Amino acid sequence: MGFKIAVAGATGNVGREMLNILSERGFPADEVVALASARSQGTEVSFGDKTLKVKNLENYDFSDTDICLMSAGGAVSLKYSPKIGQQGCVVIDNSSAWRYDSEVPLIVPEVNPDAISLFTKKNIIANPNCSTAQLVVALKPLHDYAKIKRVVVSTYQSVSGAGKDGMDELFNQTRAVFVADPIESKKFTKRIAFNVIPHIDVFMEDGYTKEEWKVLAETKKMLDPKIKVTCTAVRVPVFIGHSESVNIEFENEITADEARDILREAPGCLVVDKHENGGYVTPYECAGEDATYISRIREDATVENGLNIWVVSDNLRKGAALNAIQIAELLINRGLIRAKKQAA
Repeated sequence: MGFKIAVAGATGNVGREMLNILSERGFPADEVVALASARSQGTEVSFGDKTLKVKNLENYDFSDTDICLMSAGGAVSLKYSPKIGQQGCVVIDNSSAWRYDSEVPLIVPEVNPDAISLFTKKNIIANPNCSTAQLVVALKPLHDYAKIKRVVVSTYQSVSGAGKDGMDELFNQTRAVFVADPIESKKFTKRIAFNVIPHIDVFMEDGYTKEEWKVLAETKKMLDPKIKVTCTAVRVPVFIGHSESVNIEFENEITADEARDILREAPGCLVVDKHENGGYVTPYECAGEDATYISRIREDATVENGLNIWVVSDNLRKGAALNAIQIAELLINRGLIRAKKQAA
């Protein structure tokens, strides 16, 4: 097919995962370029059985590149993505920089693939927040069947959502506990080892955090603006994999058995729901997996047409890298872009 793909932020957790997944899925690329800041220029990163030397994003020419998978943070994306888009390269951005822009589609391919056609306005497509991505994959088929009125979400988010520094902090603090060293907190507001922190991102005026607001705003944008959403986001001492306890209120009747059957058939979902010891999925099992796992499906007798579900997914994959690559595949499969080499 002759596509040329750039991965910006290639030395970070998500950037490295993007390179892994491009290779794993046999993405139709003739060339893959690893980009990062000047500080990382010359660093080597793995791509399948090859090694790529990282180039400097700042002076890279995108005129012959088809897709840029951007995972270099919001500030970098705000600065570079419009310039990259103007060079005819489609940016799939993993930060929150463009998610709420009315001219930028926010896409989870299993949920709202048709919205992708809007990308031509800025040549930018937004990837949702990691906790929203897995949530809407589970909600979409249920919404189609019984129409969701209200969702109450409590998240249990792994430290990898805070990048390599977050993972290092959990490791170092856990080690410090066992050897009786002093505990240092740099990345998180409180100790994370053997603790949970009900605070992700900055606080807003209404008392919610930005992370909680993202879940609300993004669910409405991708699924249905009429759905009421409230969220409490919590950081937990897990390296990889976000979990969510989700309470859903529907307009129409739906039983736990019906929900189970619907979710078993839904794209991207894997139901593991046995009423026995271990008959559910935890973040430990989902690490390295592509699916959004759903367990503990049961009716909520305190509201009319209510369900509770437990949703778990690898936040570095479906929550970030995998979803971005699925968006790129969607662009290609729908014939929305052609390789520049081919077009020439």
